[in-house]
Amino acid sequence: MERARFDQAKSFAFGDARSAATYSVEILIVAAIYGGLAESARFLPAINPTATPLWPPTGLALALMLLRGYRIWPAILVGAVSPCLMADRSLLELGSVGIGTLLAAFAGTWLISRWSNGHETFGTPSGIAKFAIISFVPTTVMSSTIVLAGFILVDKLSFSDSVVTWLTWWLADAAGTLVIAPVVVLWAMARLRSASKRELFESIAVSVLVSIIGIIAYSPLIGGDLISNDLNLPLPHRSLLGFLVLLPLIWAGLRGNRSSVATAALIFLSMAVWGFSVGNDPFPKADLDGSLLALLVLSLSVSVPPLALAAAIATRQDIEAHLLSLQDELSRQIERKNLALDSVRRHFQVLIEGVVDYAIFALDKEGHVTSWNSTAQKIIGYTPEEIIGKHFGIFYRPDERRAGSPIRALESAIQEGKHDVEGWRIRKNGTPFFITGSVSASRDGAGALIGFINILRDATERRDAEEKLVQAREQLAMSQKMEAIGKLTGGIAHDFNNLLMIIGGSAQIFARLLDPKLPKAIEAIQTAAKRGESLTRQLLTFSRHQHLSPTIVDLNEAIKNMRTMIESSLRGNIVYNENIGEGILRVKVDLAELELAIVNIAVNARDAMPNGGTFSLSVNAVTVDHEIGDNRRGDTFFAMAFSDTGTGIPPNLLSKMFDPFFTTKEVGKGTGLGLSQVYGFAHQAGGTVTADSTVGEGTTITVYLPSCADEQITSKEHSSARAKSRQPQRQTVLVVDDSADVADVTSSLFEHLGYETIYRDSAEAALKLLETGTRIDLVFSDIVMPGTIDGVGLAREIRSRYPHLPIALTTGYSDAAKAAPPNLRILRKPFDTEALRDLIQDLAPPRSMRSSGVPLASSKTDALRRS
Repeated sequence: MERARFDQAKSFAFGDARSAATYSVEILIVAAIYGGLAESARFLPAINPTATPLWPPTGLALALMLLRGYRIWPAILVGAVSPCLMADRSLLELGSVGIGTLLAAFAGTWLISRWSNGHETFGTPSGIAKFAIISFVPTTVMSSTIVLAGFILVDKLSFSDSVVTWLTWWLADAAGTLVIAPVVVLWAMARLRSASKRELFESIAVSVLVSIIGIIAYSPLIGGDLISNDLNLPLPHRSLLGFLVLLPLIWAGLRGNRSSVATAALIFLSMAVWGFSVGNDPFPKADLDGSLLALLVLSLSVSVPPLALAAAIATRQDIEAHLLSLQDELSRQIERKNLALDSVRRHFQVLIEGVVDYAIFALDKEGHVTSWNSTAQKIIGYTPEEIIGKHFGIFYRPDERRAGSPIRALESAIQEGKHDVEGWRIRKNGTPFFITGSVSASRDGAGALIGFINILRDATERRDAEEKLVQAREQLAMSQKMEAIGKLTGGIAHDFNNLLMIIGGSAQIFARLLDPKLPKAIEAIQTAAKRGESLTRQLLTFSRHQHLSPTIVDLNEAIKNMRTMIESSLRGNIVYNENIGEGILRVKVDLAELELAIVNIAVNARDAMPNGGTFSLSVNAVTVDHEIGDNRRGDTFFAMAFSDTGTGIPPNLLSKMFDPFFTTKEVGKGTGLGLSQVYGFAHQAGGTVTADSTVGEGTTITVYLPSCADEQITSKEHSSARAKSRQPQRQTVLVVDDSADVADVTSSLFEHLGYETIYRDSAEAALKLLETGTRIDLVFSDIVMPGTIDGVGLAREIRSRYPHLPIALTTGYSDAAKAAPPNLRILRKPFDTEALRDLIQDLAPPRSMRSSGVPLASSKTDALRRS
């Protein structure tokens, strides 16, 4: 409940002059009214033979303080003592009257504010009951006691008469408080609340009717000078008519008009007091105490019950008005909600019809379709007329329906609220499609299940894309694995080739110098060197770091020329078939690497067919639908397909067949580098290689090489036999290598061909030698060397300074060879005398070499030459 708030500080905090003036006027008006009401008690000596100044002013003081707060205390004090001043009372009497009235008002106001909602106490029956109790005790008890004590102290009353006097004052004061305070508070609050004209009219009518009843029942006018005594004859007991006042009071109470009830009660009691003052029935003067008690009972019965009834009815009316207001507001809200719901339904229908990627449809509790959007019709194929009313299990595969998958989906949605679905479904035309989505349980406000909502999306394309992505990732992982292995093998190939160079070259020197009784040992060394050379060549080809010499060749012609080589790689129980057209199939490859790749594939096919079979080779032009190397989608490739009818490769090993050193053969029967060389060759040529195999049926390896249809085939005359004779005049070769052991072997091979050699261990030392004017006919340099200039840089410097001086490079492996010009000859390590002779003859004939313009070495530099 709301409680009245009172601020004592406001009594002194005027704020400004205007507030002070307003407060002063208010004090004067209240003091005048209070004093006038207090003075009226002097005109009723029959009621108040001791001239008590209390009973009307105490109720007014309590009402004023309830309305205006504690700040009004000066006006109450002035109004309380003013009658005493006019009656020439003593200072003690003035103090007791003022303090008693003021303290009673303070106490009553504080208790009502704390316990009964302040000036709103007349709003409820319980508040009125609390007000009545507080008015009796302690309000009027306190005021009567303090004033009586003051009068006793000034000897105005004897102590023996004090009890009767105190009882008289207390009852009169309580009656006045019960009647006067409600009238003042309720009319003040009514003015604040702007009472309607109808309520004012009802109050006037009730007051007039009560006045008439009071005059008839108690007024001394009947039987007096104003009204004939004859009227008193038919009304010997006219005071009993006073009970008729209950009719207008109850009627006003049932109307909930508390102000009217309080006013009517005041008027009626005023008439009763008037009759009490002259001793009219039922207030005989002979029994003053009984008359006073009868007056108090009349005050209680007339003021408190009708006022409580009015408060109850007013409360009920307020509640009804509030409920009606709430009902109206609720009706308006329901109407707005219904309009909003209709709008939401329309928007929702537009929304689900506008969703182009999701099939949205509703199901009843049994799983039958109840709604169907256009996207569902587009994805699944059913029209609303065809599908509504049917069970949604029609979308599942027959085996899933038999297994109860649709029912389990609904049960899971009921238990968890939402069930995610993913899998294959069947369209109306019978074709399968892959979906993702959910089934959600739909419930009403009470939590009861009313159906399900299905949201599905056709994810067939996404699933296909994911599968392709997985394949692409596997290919990427394979490529990264191959790249890592390639870097490893390329890194060790340089040093390995240098070792093979020393072994092979030294074997050739031994063959010339040692006792002929050791030819088998020397042949074994040379064979081992050749095998090591082939091994490193395959490793470098796989790692795509092998230096190639690609030319434009006719793939058709090259394969036909290799027929004898291919057949010799197979056994007699294997049939070789070729399916190659007669056209010119131009590709740009290193012919030697191509031949090696075909032989490696044939050897693997032979080992896969221990009991014989068929080995087939076919070439077809194809157009790829994805990028391969630097080639774009849609470019033309030549696919060389090599098929055998062997044992096949299990699926778990198929992805490893191009890994270096991976083999399914027995120990000692394969290095695992044959197909690795094929893999490296194909990718270095700008193509790729694939493998398909079925266990027990065979394997097909397909090599894709880009077409070079617009380029001309490179024509090169190969002599059947090269000149083996030494040059009649010894020429000088500058050998540049950071390894002295390799340089010794290289120099020995040159000297075997009839050349003199000079050795330098770096490019900087070789350039200084040429600057001295030493005559050099050929520069032969390794690519990988310490210092700021490698072999390729040395070649650029020599071509810039000595443009007619031939230069050739050699390497076992080097990324620096990628930067070499295409017309710069590079000899792969290890090499022998024949390979070196071919290189020299390709570079320039001896005479051209002598015309290089670089003078021969003088006698001072002969010591630098190696014999």
